[in-house]
Amino acid sequence: MRRDLTLTAVLAVAAVISGWVGWSGNPMLLPASCAFAIIWSKAPNRIAVLIVSAAYFLTASRGLPHGVQRFYSTDVWPGLIFWLAASSSFVLVHLAVWSKRSTLRPFGFLVALVLMAVPPFGITGWAHPLTASGVLFPGWEWWGLAAMTAGLMGLVTRMGPAVAVALTGFWLWSAAIWTDPHLPATWRGVDFEMGPSLGRDATLKRQRDLIATVHEVASQGSGFIVLPESALGLWTPTLGSLWTENLRGRGVTIIAGAAVLDPGGYDNVLLLVDGDDSKVLYRARMPVPVSMWRPWGTLVDEHGGARAHFFADPVVEVGGRRIAPLICYEQLLVWPVLHSLLAGADVVVAVGNGWWTAGSSIVDVQRANVTAWASLFGTSLVISFNT
Repeated sequence: MRRDLTLTAVLAVAAVISGWVGWSGNPMLLPASCAFAIIWSKAPNRIAVLIVSAAYFLTASRGLPHGVQRFYSTDVWPGLIFWLAASSSFVLVHLAVWSKRSTLRPFGFLVALVLMAVPPFGITGWAHPLTASGVLFPGWEWWGLAAMTAGLMGLVTRMGPAVAVALTGFWLWSAAIWTDPHLPATWRGVDFEMGPSLGRDATLKRQRDLIATVHEVASQGSGFIVLPESALGLWTPTLGSLWTENLRGRGVTIIAGAAVLDPGGYDNVLLLVDGDDSKVLYRARMPVPVSMWRPWGTLVDEHGGARAHFFADPVVEVGGRRIAPLICYEQLLVWPVLHSLLAGADVVVAVGNGWWTAGSSIVDVQRANVTAWASLFGTSLVISFNT
């Protein structure tokens, strides 16, 4: 009994280290998350599995309580409650698939990988070790994903130490040759530091300031300019006319975040705007649960939340390129990006409005995630964030 307690304590500390280092926001450290596979497999009993799974996930998502507190301007308790609730899927899945028989654990871990990658459990499938595929196997595409899956399963077997050595070799090799995903020619992602005012300041002055920024970036030779999530606020025909008029004859196209309202709620969208027209390019497949997407709304006759278009429009075409659009929360998950890449995307466009994450690693983790996925598939990458 005492031996199990000691082992559990050691594994819990190791899980905290794996979660902290792997999800620090540095893409080159993502492979540290793979250590969770070995830690999980060494758990002596189900109580230990629960403890190490919770330790890993809570550490990896450590920025959430502070972010919720800042977003809602409230005390820390709602953030802590949401943090614990979000961990439940990860913990329960890894608890359910664990087996006392070591020969079954690799298959159990494979089931956990799949369940946490796709809805419904994948809706909170953050800190997924498969994200490290792009760091260990850059350019390998689906073969890299398969190799990562096999490697994680191997870590759970008695051959785990040998597999860990092999994966470490790939990690060192990748670090030696690493180059960040490139920008497509004439594309530019613009970062803002406007805090919570972006998307909430509905004045004409704000719109004219944004237009002036676009003109300045376009003068530097950019033909396709990406602005952050919510940059254009609540989209209306009047705003569409204003932007189209100011882009006419400029030879520039913008992709920008906005919200489109109707009586039943709203869509978190990316707009395509040029000198001829404006249109909705993409509707978010997975808005942030609770704060935006409220699936219980129809049951309690509550309206006004964002809609989730789970498997709609994985790829959109802009300027002859096939775009994988990812808005904010989607960058923390596995299935939206794999859905887009399976559809043949050749450019990942990632936008976010992360002002509420100030003081945490959340935005850095989002950037690291999309960098890893773009590297795995050798795609171009355009990022635009507001902080």
